[in-house]
Amino acid sequence: MDGQETGGRTSVLGATLSQADRDAATVRADATPLARELEGVDRRRLPTHVDARGEVLEVYDERWGFHPEPMVYCYQFTVRPGVVKGWGLHKKHDDRYVLLKGKVDLVMYDARAGSPTEGRVQRVTLNEYDRQIVRIPAFVWHADHNYGEEEAVILNFPTQPYDHADPDKWVLPIDTPLIPYDFGPSARAR
Repeated sequence: MDGQETGGRTSVLGATLSQADRDAATVRADATPLARELEGVDRRRLPTHVDARGEVLEVYDERWGFHPEPMVYCYQFTVRPGVVKGWGLHKKHDDRYVLLKGKVDLVMYDARAGSPTEGRVQRVTLNEYDRQIVRIPAFVWHADHNYGEEEAVILNFPTQPYDHADPDKWVLPIDTPLIPYDFGPSARAR
């Protein structure tokens, strides 16, 4: 007996299960993701060395061969709790994010015509307990949702320096119907 019917009436368990969706698997038993990365998105876990004095985070080493383009520019930005920064897109450069502090969902949408992952959304959860560097290719819309309770701190190493006279940044509102993703009612746009 599965507990769904008792004495001719539906139990609370049966009533709730009849309306429930089974959770979909997202990782294999070895912890590798089932979903394929968006074409051109690369990620690499970053070594963090901890001892009684504190920690050292290795942010980038060209010997890793992470990205063929050199580091030419770096800036830090923050995202306040509950805020979504985005949607943004670059035509001329890739972004390379490293989250230093906080909790952020980096959501990407592949709008590139002819890409093997065109029209797909990918969400990467970034946090300070499992740091990584993430490459966001040109022509991929992306947004940063701080789902934590403290300000998130992110470094970006774009493949080109910022051009103040001709910014390579295109924006859409977070609730655009053009991107199939909902940040939920508690998310605030900035």
